[in-house]
Amino acid sequence: MNSAGRLRLGGVITALVTPFRDGEVDHAALEALVEWQVLSGVDGLAICTAAGEGPTLSQQERRMVLDICIRTAADRIPVIAAAGTNCTESTIAFIRDAEECGARAVLITVPYYSKPGQKGILRHFQQIAAASNLPVLIENAPARTASDLTVETLERLAELEAIVAIVDATGDIARFANMPPALRHRFRFLSGHDGTALPFYLSGGDGIVSAAANILPRLVTSLQQAACGSYISAALALSDRLLPVVTALGHEGDPARLKYALQILRGTPSDLRLPLVPTEADSRFTIAKSLAPFIGGSAACMALSL
Repeated sequence: MNSAGRLRLGGVITALVTPFRDGEVDHAALEALVEWQVLSGVDGLAICTAAGEGPTLSQQERRMVLDICIRTAADRIPVIAAAGTNCTESTIAFIRDAEECGARAVLITVPYYSKPGQKGILRHFQQIAAASNLPVLIENAPARTASDLTVETLERLAELEAIVAIVDATGDIARFANMPPALRHRFRFLSGHDGTALPFYLSGGDGIVSAAANILPRLVTSLQQAACGSYISAALALSDRLLPVVTALGHEGDPARLKYALQILRGTPSDLRLPLVPTEADSRFTIAKSLAPFIGGSAACMALSL
C-alpha cells in the first residue's frame, strides 16, 4: 500500500444514492447528483454503499457507477468506493476494480451475515490491507452486520499501514469518547450515524460518512464545520434544523426514504431495486413535512399531497 499518506480524510463524505430509471442506472441523474454535491461543498463521496444500493449492483454496474462519479467529480473531491462483502476474495476483487477505475480509497464494512469472530475479522482485514494499493476505511455498523469490532481488534488493525480511518456507525458516543488515546491518534474517526453527528464532532471526531448529505449537503457541511471550528452555538442551531430531517429519513440511511426526499427536492427518480420498495405513505408524509422549511410554500404543499 503506497497511497495512504496522500489522502487525509475528514469533513463530510456523502454516502451517495444510486439513481435508477426503468431498472437501469440513470447516468444523467447520477452525473447531476455528483455535480450538485461537489458544488455544495462536501469533502468526498462514498459510492456503492448500502445507501447507494451497492449490494444490488452487478460488478459491471459498480464499475460503471464508479467511473461516472470519478469522471464527474474530476479530482475536485475524492471518490471512495465501498467494496466490502462477507467474502475476503470477493472484497479484494472489488478493490481491484476500484483501483482500476481511479478511486482514491476504499470503504470496507466488517463482514456481514456470517458473523465471524474477532480472529476472522482480523485476518479478513489483514488480507485486504496486504492486497490494497488504496487507503482503507473500515466501517463498523454492527446493527447491519451483526458483527462488531472490539478495541483489542482495533489495536491489532492499527499495525496495518493501509488502514487509515474507522467509520463508527454505532451511534454510541460514550464508546467513541472512551476510545484509547493511541487509537484516536492512529486513525481518523468518522461518524456513520447522522443522528449523533454533533456530539461525535464535539468528542473529537474528524467527520462523517453521511446519508443525510444526499438531501441537505450544505447544511450537513455547515454543521460539521461549525462544530469542528468550536462555534458551538451555531452548531447547535444547525443541528436543530437538521435533526427533524434526519429523524424522518431514519438514522441508517434508508435508500427508499432518501430517494423520496430527493424526488421532492430535485426531481431525481425514486426508483429502487428489490428487495427495497417505496416507503409507506406515513413515512412519505413525515419526510415531506420535515423538508417543508427548505422548499417553497407551493412545493411543500405539493409534496405533502404526494
